[in-house]
Amino acid sequence: MAMELMKMPQLGESVTEGTISKWLVKPGDHVTKYDPLAEVMTDKVNAEVPSSFTGIIKELKADENQTLAVGEVICSIEVETAKTDNENAAQVSQNEEKFEAPVTRDVQQAAEPSRKARYSPAVLKLSQEHGIDLSKVKGTGNEGRITRKDLLKLVESGNLPKADEPSAISDAAPEEIAPQVNRQTSPVANVPTAAGDKEIPVTGIRKAIASNMLKSKHEIPHAWTMVEVDASNMVKLRDNLKSDFKQKEGYNLTYFAFFVKAVAQALTEFPELNSMWAGEKIVQKKEINISIAVATEDALFVPVIKNADEKSIKGIAREIQELASKVKSGKLKAEDMQGGTFTVNNTGSFGSVQSMGIINYPQAAILQVETIVKRPVVINDMIAVRDMVNLCLSLDHRVLDGLVCGRFLARVKEIIEKISKDNTPIY
Repeated sequence: MAMELMKMPQLGESVTEGTISKWLVKPGDHVTKYDPLAEVMTDKVNAEVPSSFTGIIKELKADENQTLAVGEVICSIEVETAKTDNENAAQVSQNEEKFEAPVTRDVQQAAEPSRKARYSPAVLKLSQEHGIDLSKVKGTGNEGRITRKDLLKLVESGNLPKADEPSAISDAAPEEIAPQVNRQTSPVANVPTAAGDKEIPVTGIRKAIASNMLKSKHEIPHAWTMVEVDASNMVKLRDNLKSDFKQKEGYNLTYFAFFVKAVAQALTEFPELNSMWAGEKIVQKKEINISIAVATEDALFVPVIKNADEKSIKGIAREIQELASKVKSGKLKAEDMQGGTFTVNNTGSFGSVQSMGIINYPQAAILQVETIVKRPVVINDMIAVRDMVNLCLSLDHRVLDGLVCGRFLARVKEIIEKISKDNTPIY
């Protein structure tokens, strides 16, 4: 019987690592090909990792809540159909090629003096945090590769090889490295605790949120602007339709669906905002895929409404309801989170009237839709009570300037203010 290795797959765009949130098997279990092995959290969603083989689980290489880089071994399986040595070698080579991430010029420089040595994001992160010279570490992984466990043992022992120390531990071995891992890690604050303080462990999902937000703020020069919109016509139309709509369709016709539709329409006219920064170029996306922020008690998810500009208000309302249900039931999949080109956040659902969102990396902008508030305004030299809402836009100033963003917001404002029974189809 042959032994095969299951590796951490890449389950989403730009994903470099995943966290084993729950094992669904144990050593000794028999699995068939495509049976789920573990629940893995990556890019803020849980996804099941299927087995690539039929056989017996021999060893779990990672603990629950442990984070591994894409391509690192998660478990070993004794397969039922033995392969020749040449077949096994070909399979291993094929798996390594599949999961190997491209090496950037910056990363190659960061890995010097050993230009051939390549390390996983988890390994490189630990080495940077503790000042470990990886060229002086002997790994215990496949072909002598350095693993996260190797560095944790060194940290626990206190015997850390530094760059200016003689080599006590040598023969560094290569391992895969993902793009952008040469980014400096943030220092951890030494927070004093007192009697009665409660320490809450940081979950994998909270770590993912923190990492993405930090990446956005470190790399994107944020700017901010806001417009005030008279949403009275929209409120009137929606309130007149909501009861019949709910009875007919079985889900709510929300204000948010009108805003998402207005944004999608405006993006067709101002495609500059549907863009992403890519170093030497700006990529203007053809599809308009609106990411929407959906919060739970302890986390924030950003599922995507694909091709929102092609959908009716009813279609958008249905997708909002379906995606929110998936989030709350824990059934959101990785593909539900992928492909977003612009984000709309319904901060008004929490009573917010003004806020500055952090851009959903690598998008170029995020729009915060605030609470609709009744208040007096001046219309034709007369005071009237109107339903007013603030729309707050955070923008990537590398990609966008105030002029185009101002025109975009003005167009969204115009669409909302001109909503009426006669010119705004729901279906």
